[in-house]
Amino acid sequence: MRIRIVDAFTDRPFAGNPAGVVVLDRTEFPSDEWMSRVAAEVNLSETAFVHPVAGDADYALRWFTPAVEVALCGHATLATAHVLGGSSVVRFDTRSGILTATPGDDGWITLDFPTAPLTPVEPDPRLLDMLGATPISVHHTGPNTDDLMLELVDEAAVRDLTPDLSALAGYERRGVVVTARADKPDAGYDFVSRFFGAAAGVGEDPVTGSAHTALAPFWSGRLGGRTELVGYQASARGGFVRVSLRGDRTRLTGKAVTVIDGELLA
Repeated sequence: MRIRIVDAFTDRPFAGNPAGVVVLDRTEFPSDEWMSRVAAEVNLSETAFVHPVAGDADYALRWFTPAVEVALCGHATLATAHVLGGSSVVRFDTRSGILTATPGDDGWITLDFPTAPLTPVEPDPRLLDMLGATPISVHHTGPNTDDLMLELVDEAAVRDLTPDLSALAGYERRGVVVTARADKPDAGYDFVSRFFGAAAGVGEDPVTGSAHTALAPFWSGRLGGRTELVGYQASARGGFVRVSLRGDRTRLTGKAVTVIDGELLA
């Protein structure tokens, strides 16, 4: 059985967010235990498992971190669409409903995801201590993401953050997003973010597509109602996500590069 490692939300190897992709040679998923073991062995933020189906979707798709299964994942969906190839829209049946991936002529792939609703919440002093940050605002995102999103004062505050990842591993949310407006209007992106998912077995995620389903409506509201934006996730690897807000749907556009193509023997 083939397994690929694909760098997503980048046009060059060793950047963006790497994901494992296993295209199953069957019409049903193997046991959850086996998929969890494979994801732990791959030890990337997510490994995607996909098999063909009939009906409203073309494939069934699930995502596993090294520790848990997640309900929504952007970069591993982008990586899966890249592996499947083709020039037609691909429909995925997932825990978050039907998701589509549309390839472009220029190598870009656009994902259609549900927009995450935002609910303002009071800052949690425990979380602020773990992050070492003082936010301007805090929102809960969900239900598919179940993250907390903190707006910080500026881009430098996001880039310079050094959270206590060991402490965050015990926090009850899937992840924590920190974000700020881009410092320079000519930077090529409108906002920056970082994502910490220690509770899901991911210390800092390099580029988190699903988080942008909340970042898109948030920054649209902050930036004059604009619906076409570019986010830069300022991790060590870094990556760009084009977002297009369409009401209750958000389109995420990026590129992907296969860096490893091998055989899964177990």
